[in-house]
Parts: sequence; structure tokens; C-alpha cells
Amino acid sequence: MLTPRRSRSAPQHAIYGSFSAPKSQEVVLSRGSNVLELVRPDEQGVLKTLCSTNVFGNIRSLQPFRFPGSHEDYIIVGSESGRIVILKVVGSSSGRDAAPSAYRFQKVHQETYGRSGNRRIVPGEYLAVDPKGRACMVGALEKQKFVYVLNRDTDAQLTISSPLEAHKSYHVVYDIVGMDMGFENPQFAAIELDYGEVDLDPSGEAADEAMKQLVVYELDLGLNSVTRKSSVDIDNGASKLIAVPGIADNGPGGLLVCCENYIIYRSGDSDQAVELRTAIPRRAELPLDRGVLVTASAMLKQKNRFFTFVQTEHGDLFKVSLEHDGAEVSELKVKYFDTIPPATSMCIFRKGFLFAASEFGDHHLYQFLGLGDDDAVESSSVEVKLENGGYDVGSLAMDIDGITGQVTFEPRFPMVNLDKIDTMPSLAPTLDMKIANLLGEESPQIFCACGRGAQSTVRMLRPGLQVNELADSELQGNPIAVFTMKRDPSDQHMSYGVVSFSNASMVLKMGESIEPTDETGFNDKVQTIGASCMHDGTFVQITPTGIRHVQEKGRVSEWDAGKRNI
Repeated sequence: MLTPRRSRSAPQHAIYGSFSAPKSQEVVLSRGSNVLELVRPDEQGVLKTLCSTNVFGNIRSLQPFRFPGSHEDYIIVGSESGRIVILKVVGSSSGRDAAPSAYRFQKVHQETYGRSGNRRIVPGEYLAVDPKGRACMVGALEKQKFVYVLNRDTDAQLTISSPLEAHKSYHVVYDIVGMDMGFENPQFAAIELDYGEVDLDPSGEAADEAMKQLVVYELDLGLNSVTRKSSVDIDNGASKLIAVPGIADNGPGGLLVCCENYIIYRSGDSDQAVELRTAIPRRAELPLDRGVLVTASAMLKQKNRFFTFVQTEHGDLFKVSLEHDGAEVSELKVKYFDTIPPATSMCIFRKGFLFAASEFGDHHLYQFLGLGDDDAVESSSVEVKLENGGYDVGSLAMDIDGITGQVTFEPRFPMVNLDKIDTMPSLAPTLDMKIANLLGEESPQIFCACGRGAQSTVRMLRPGLQVNELADSELQGNPIAVFTMKRDPSDQHMSYGVVSFSNASMVLKMGESIEPTDETGFNDKVQTIGASCMHDGTFVQITPTGIRHVQEKGRVSEWDAGKRNI
């Protein structure tokens, strides 16, 4: 039976950051293309929803950004409304300890740049942010791209510039990412394909010869203009870009270009840039004519090192690492890590959690047990250039057109480096549904066929009321009983909660927050087996050794059970 906890549509995007308070670790999800949700794991690793809101439009892209020196993140939303919208999370002054109902999304700024609708030349499909939080680029599937300069005024409020155009006609865009340039002029990299000659060539030769290009756009903050800095040919299987941390973050800078069957590292944007390529290890059962594509990625940053984790369409996770000395990279390694259900987005927490928003079925939160320091299959870019223009990568030989050798592995179950600690139930996608009363209950049940492949499930749903969590409080120890009481018999709602342990009791005052109190006069050194508010407004506490009656003005009368136990 599916519980009502977070069983709505599947997330399309997931971003990680500190949105509600400094040093908080949270994830913002876009569900079903028009719902924004803020989620945070508690100390036990259970995901809790802090706030959720519907938006009037379809969310196409989502990115976090942070100003230099700031400790909280903003949210940039790209949608089909023809606007770029910037949000922040606001809540009570208690910050990370506030009740979930205290948080909400607040619109900080919105800028209209085009017509509404999912149009191929109206930006919103792609969104990239400068790692230093100085600018962002919003791009369309074709032609149009805008760059906005982000800044703060004298009151520390966010300001946004007029859009700077970076359009290029007859160019299809596959991905956009912000490069880590330190505090030099911001740069954005894009995978593009020029189809101008293809439209004019009926023979099809131009289409066969067309090459994807890695294009770098530079924002000159002094001149307030965007220029197309460089354009170099890249493999036609390129589909995804990953920015590598720069020198300030103990990285070499540059880009990881995820292509079909292998990953390329490029140190710069010129023809003389260092380029290292490494094959992606393949499952042993995959045929050689079937390519391997990277569909999701996440980065783990530590004090003096970083790792990039990528996932293929089959669900296999790989750790991508660079051997470098400053900005000079000598080796690129891709190592098998673990296998989880294919995800649309992945987020890594500083606490050591990995959240994977699954493409089909439930979404999971994993805890890192290790960083892949075992003897799993690994491919490296220690290469020797061949006469035919190919590379000899360790035991793997591959040419520019594709892989001719293979580095294979067997997926391992159970996982070695990850441990699943929480699950967000999801009915998406629901492929079939029947209503029947197979259990002979008062109301019929709903039976759904959900998921795909190994994530396929048959679920039973019962009609019921949704339960919303208003407040929570951590407890020390394992409680054995809970009682609720009113402050006055005429009150509509309960005011106190009594939590009983084996040798102690705790009285909690319930309101916008839950906090301990001694207003009731109960004995907190003994176990409570009964608690109630009497008709005259006095309190009664029943313990194994007696009955305690708390009267007006704190007067207490107590009956001792003697040698007997209640």
C-alpha cells in the first residue's frame, strides 16, 4: 500500500544548496513541471518537505546561485512563461530549526524576455550560472541566448541587468554550463550544431559532414557585452557538459565533455588546449554496437580535492577523477562506483548523502559508505597517439569514430559504496489503473501499475485524508507512550503532549513549535502511564507508583500505591 508521504509526480529537476538558512543542506525539486518543493533530510536521514507551492507555468530548468561572500542560495527558474524568475526561501527567525510550515518561496525578481509557450527559439530550456554568482545565461533550443549580470545594491538586495544578447542563427544547442574562471570575466560553454548549410544541401552530404562545436561565450564585465570567444569542433556524440572547479577550489578548471562511449577533458577553449579522453566502462552484456550515454551528474567537493560522479542511461554510477598539479592535468580516470535506478537529477550533500530523483518509480536517498577506493574496473587516459589518429588507452584501443575495444564490468548487487536510507514514494509513471474491492472493505481500492523495468511495481491505494506535518522535535531515547492534554477542558485543541520513557517523562508544549515545559507540574523523573486534564482544569498524572494531582496555583496532592504497582 502506498503511504501518502510525498507520492506526487516525479521530479524533473533537483538542485542542492543552502536555501533557508546558512549551512543548511537542502534540495529544491520541480515536480510534474509546475510544483516547487523544498526538501531537507533530518539527523536520521529521513527526507522532510519544508514547503511546496504550485507555479503558473511549466518549469523547464532550475539552477541555484550564490553571491560572493554570501551563505545562502537563490533559485533561478526557467519556464515556458517567457520570463526568468529568481526566488528565495523565507521563514521564521529560528532558521534551520523552524517548523516546516514556516517556510515559503518568495519572488525576488522576474524579467520578461520573450513570448510564452514551449517555443524552440524562446530561451528557458537551458540555464547556466557563473560559479561565483556574478551572471547567468538562459538559452533556447535554437538561436537565442541571453546573459544577465547579477549584483547587489547598497541595501544588499538583488539587482539584475538588462539582457545581453548572445544569439546565433541556425545553431541547435545541446547543453550550456558556466565555467569556473575565478574572478576573471565569466565564461559560458555550449555544445552547438550549425545546420545552416544542411538546409541548403538537398544531397545530404552537408548533414553527414556537420560537426558539433564547443562554443565559449565571454561576458566582459567592464564593457557590459557578450562575445563569442571561440568555437572548436567536438565529437558528434557530445551531449553533456560538466564544469571542473578552478584553481581557487583546488581544481585545474576546464570542462568535462560527456560523449557517447567516452568522456573528454578539455583544459581550455583554443585549438591548443589539452584534451584527454577516457572510455566509459561498459557492461559485459552490452553489444558493441550499442553506445553508452551519460544522463546525470553530481560533484562532491572536499577541502583539497573533488570528485565528479556521472550516471549512464543504464543506471551505472562512475567516479571521474583528474590527476593534476595546479592547472596541468596529466590523467583522467573513470571508475565504476555502484548501480542505482536511472535518475533525472542527482545531488550530493556535504553530510555524505546522495539524492537521486529517479526517472521511473521511487526516488531514493543514499549514504556514502566509501569513495570507491576498491579494485573496481577503471579506465584511464594514459595514452599513446597512433598513426591513424586514434588513441591507445591502457588496454583499450579506440579511434575518433568510436570504440573498437572494450573495458567491461559486471554490475554488482548489493551496492558496496552506497547504502539506501530513505525513499520518496512515487506513482510516476502510472501505466494502468483499476478500481476494485478485492478486500471486501467499505470503499474499493485503487490498483496501479507503475514504473518500468526493474522499478516496476503494482500498488494498492485506499481513499483517505492527507496528514500534514506542522512541527517536529527530536527526542533523546526511545519513548514507549504518548499522551495529549488540553490546557482547559473548553479548549478546542490540545496544548500539551506527554512523552513517556521507561524511567522518565517529558511534557511538550505544542504550538507553532514544540518545546519542553514544566507548566503542568508533572514529575519528570518517573514513567507516565496516564495523563489527563480534569473537568475543573486540573491535571492528573498516573505513574506505576501512584497518582499525582496538580491543582490550582501549583498545589500538588499525591496518592502513593505503596508496595503495589499500577
